[in-house]
Amino acid sequence: MNTKALRPRPLRRASGFTLIELLVGSALMLFVIVAALSVYSKSNQISVDQQQYTEIQHDVRSSMYLVMRDARMAGSALPEQFNMYAIDGVDNDPLVAAGQVRPDRLILMGNMDDPLLLQIDTYGGAGASTPLILANGSFEQYPYLDADYVNRLILILPNPAAACRLGEVRQISAVTHPSGGMGETLTLNAGPTINLPSSKRLILTERLLGTCADTSNYHGGTVTLVDVKEYWLDVTGNYSGLTAGLNGYIGGGVGGVLYQTKNGVHNPIAQNIENFQVEYNGDFNPDGLLDGFVPWNSLWTLTQVSSIRQVRVQILGRTANAFVSVSGRPTGNIYHYRRPGLSNSPGTTTDDRRRRFLLESTSNIRNLSLNIYNRGER
Repeated sequence: MNTKALRPRPLRRASGFTLIELLVGSALMLFVIVAALSVYSKSNQISVDQQQYTEIQHDVRSSMYLVMRDARMAGSALPEQFNMYAIDGVDNDPLVAAGQVRPDRLILMGNMDDPLLLQIDTYGGAGASTPLILANGSFEQYPYLDADYVNRLILILPNPAAACRLGEVRQISAVTHPSGGMGETLTLNAGPTINLPSSKRLILTERLLGTCADTSNYHGGTVTLVDVKEYWLDVTGNYSGLTAGLNGYIGGGVGGVLYQTKNGVHNPIAQNIENFQVEYNGDFNPDGLLDGFVPWNSLWTLTQVSSIRQVRVQILGRTANAFVSVSGRPTGNIYHYRRPGLSNSPGTTTDDRRRRFLLESTSNIRNLSLNIYNRGER
């Protein structure tokens, strides 16, 4: 008999964790979880802030591209004698509600989108029942179909040699285009009211909008498709005189929107814009030299306006919300978290934890600068 098999086995010691081990392990696990959540929360805050900053960079860069593209093309298709009407401005927009930010307005005119320059044979003036008769073969110069002219806005200018400097904005209702290009005419309607450059001037004799009393002044004049583009900033979202939802205006308290108003239709092109400033460089003296960049002066004469050769645009973007990833007090005097002074628009010394992005660009006005190369003037 095997006595070894009958020998009782010793009891094994029970395995497991003591209460102290459980408490220590739980504390370590809680610490790891809290640390991971803290890292995630911080990285999420940084991600949100960087997303905001990327957004304002995109808004500022895209809007600057549009402004400077049109600024370079101001005055295109206008006779040289009418170049003074290619650009206009407003310094510290008076229609903006009282506040610290007073943006500028930039008004540009020229045939910037579709090239067209037709010569007038005879024109009876505004309200005349007779159509505008063009020089023979005018339509043949361009590849447009007759239907492309219908409902387009045009600017009618007198002969540059005439004493009259008034222009009309009309709308084409129909065209007559006989084969062979003889007797080509435009039938016109009254055009909509748009703000032409210089139409806001106090000196009545310098306004562009109007009709020459002597219709013979239009013989040898020109017809061009009109593009009047006005860049302006709606600070508050409640711009005086505009109605929310009408002609493209957003309104309703949605501020910080930069608009391009083309022929009376408002096109929002960027949001999160805090300030929009424009300066001009020309020979205002005149002494044959450019005088340096200055804000728009409402007392400039048309001769001084025609001397403008360059524009400098500053667009300041601001994040929609304060940065949440900033700990402590932001470093002072770096203008990352406060509004800087631009041109004659003052800044502030108060930090609001909103990041800014400032872009500045300078460009020659192409069509107004041609005399620099043709006649050697600066």
